[in-house]
Amino acid sequence: MKVAVIMGSDSDWPILESAEKTLNEFEIEVEVIVASAHRTPEKVHDFAASAKDRGIEVIIAAAGAAAHLGGVIAAFTTLPVIGIPINATPLNGMDALLSFVQMPSGIPVATMAINGAKNAAIFAAEILALKYPKLADKLAEERVKMQKEVEKKEEKLAKLRADGK
Repeated sequence: MKVAVIMGSDSDWPILESAEKTLNEFEIEVEVIVASAHRTPEKVHDFAASAKDRGIEVIIAAAGAAAHLGGVIAAFTTLPVIGIPINATPLNGMDALLSFVQMPSGIPVATMAINGAKNAAIFAAEILALKYPKLADKLAEERVKMQKEVEKKEEKLAKLRADGK
């Protein structure tokens, strides 16, 4: 299992680091690349066109502003592409979000929330879980863990409220 995380600039890494961490928790190999759809178009083309041959099964593409990176990658591969709009401009990521969700018909890019790296990683894992049953089991275990965490928070709040009366 292998997922690529590609970003337009190394300044996106503080946001995307959680995607790599989440993928690692699910024991998914991660390839990390910095490439720009506008400044290094040949690199982006070569990356996307050869991704499947390198064992990549899902691509996570993060970009701010115009966010062309995900669409350009999707144009050169049939692998699933997940876009993460990055809050990198005075428009607080709305420009990137709107760019990602307006891909032309026939070249889809699944789009997460602005700075939604963790959800992108989980969505990539869910896609891979269709092929890898053990990963599906890990995802189910994670859901149970989240449920228990919420229940603990409710208990903590109930205790705080009771103590405050």
